Amino acid sequence: MTELAYTEPTPKTIAGATDDWELVIGMEVHAQVKSKSKLFSGASTKFGAEPNSNVSLVDAAMPGMLPVINSYCVEQAVRTGLGLKADINLFSQFDRKNYFYPDLPQGYQISQLYHPIVGEGEILVDMEPGVARKVRVERIHLEQDAGKSVHDMDPNMSFVDFNRTGVALMEIVSRPDIRGPEEAAEYVRKLRQILRYLDTCDGNMQEGSLRADVNVSVCKPGAYEKFRETGDFGHLGTRCEIKNMNSMRFIQAAIDYEARRQIAILEDGGSIDQETRLYDPTKGETRSMRSKEEAHDYRYFPCPDLLPLTIEQSFVDEVLASLPELPDPKKARFVADYGMTEYDASVLTADVTNAAFFEDVAKGRDGKLAANWVINELFGRLNKEDLTVEASPVSATQLGGIIDLISSDAISGKIAKDLFEIVWSEGGDPAQIVEARGMKQVTDTGAIEAAVDQIIADNPDQVEKAKQNPKLAGWFVGQVMKATGGKANPKAVNQIVAQKLGG
Repeated sequence: MTELAYTEPTPKTIAGATDDWELVIGMEVHAQVKSKSKLFSGASTKFGAEPNSNVSLVDAAMPGMLPVINSYCVEQAVRTGLGLKADINLFSQFDRKNYFYPDLPQGYQISQLYHPIVGEGEILVDMEPGVARKVRVERIHLEQDAGKSVHDMDPNMSFVDFNRTGVALMEIVSRPDIRGPEEAAEYVRKLRQILRYLDTCDGNMQEGSLRADVNVSVCKPGAYEKFRETGDFGHLGTRCEIKNMNSMRFIQAAIDYEARRQIAILEDGGSIDQETRLYDPTKGETRSMRSKEEAHDYRYFPCPDLLPLTIEQSFVDEVLASLPELPDPKKARFVADYGMTEYDASVLTADVTNAAFFEDVAKGRDGKLAANWVINELFGRLNKEDLTVEASPVSATQLGGIIDLISSDAISGKIAKDLFEIVWSEGGDPAQIVEARGMKQVTDTGAIEAAVDQIIADNPDQVEKAKQNPKLAGWFVGQVMKATGGKANPKAVNQIVAQKLGG
């Protein structure tokens, strides 16, 4: 399938008091691996379970308990890497990242620092039809999640829920290629879309299945290009990291605030401290969490409980062969096969379930007409009712039946909308509903001509006006449609009205 052609968007520029500034953004996205069990134990990963009910002896770090790698999580990481056109490392290794925190029972996290399972890849971030930024992915590594501290159940005590402890995460690290708040949000949205197509992460940001750390710095125009030429980070400004972002809207707002904060400091003669910050959505601002200079030495070393992970190229080839059609090639195919616009193809492929629904509707039918009905009528109504396509009262078979009735001239577009409303509210077979309720379109030209003659005879003054101004013929069309209860074939009505008035 031929790929669509794109140009890169212009970097976001922020005007300071004295200079223009550009943004440089890198992302570290933590995506929870879609797996029924954890990375190194058989404990359940089910969300919403009673606190501390999904905890094995391994997760709780009981003495003598040893981790055992979950091969399915490894497969999911490989699948994700291949979906991002990344290099798969046949040799990788787990390391211990040592630090103390109440919700980390081992006193260390098992991660991959030196030898990640996935190397360099890329993501094409769509900004608008024909405009996209290619963002390089530096690496993807597997690691354990920590637990959760709960501070709002008692005024004097904190509680710890270890259910998430040991859940498999893929940390997807981008290069600093993102150039604006909108691009950052679209990067996360596109990454989430790809992960959902691959079925390697459910992407539920409200449940914490997908969360992002955002690195933000500012520089003068032209500095980024020098960085890309030389690889020297000295051309870029000092970055600050905004932790645990789980909303596209908040990601944009946090980046915009943080960039302007840094610009104000620099233009006032100050310097940026490299630090970790948090975003406060209530105040709409970032605040300091901890200084990177004061960060603990994590004392990384190879995990002594796990052998290096080696996988065969044949295994990688099998996973590659099993990949589904991904968003970009699917969008290009929709444009080519169904003759739709790139915008419509983007809407239909935004979610894998929506795309499958559309293809069920469009099978053997006019692709443009099917796209119009799925996007405007069905999706519009679903959005209004706050429903997903899985919960749609109108099935793909029913919607296809409505489109068949339009294509065969059995009903008009207006009647089709009335029919859609009936099917949405009451269900049933569209063809049977049309037959039972007498909704068929009038295609008998004799009957239509009689209605036109009657309207012309009753409105001689309007006839004279229409002969002077042919645009007024539409009034007669409307009157005929009204007189026939909207059942007359609009095309036939227009032709007969034009003939009568033209004579």
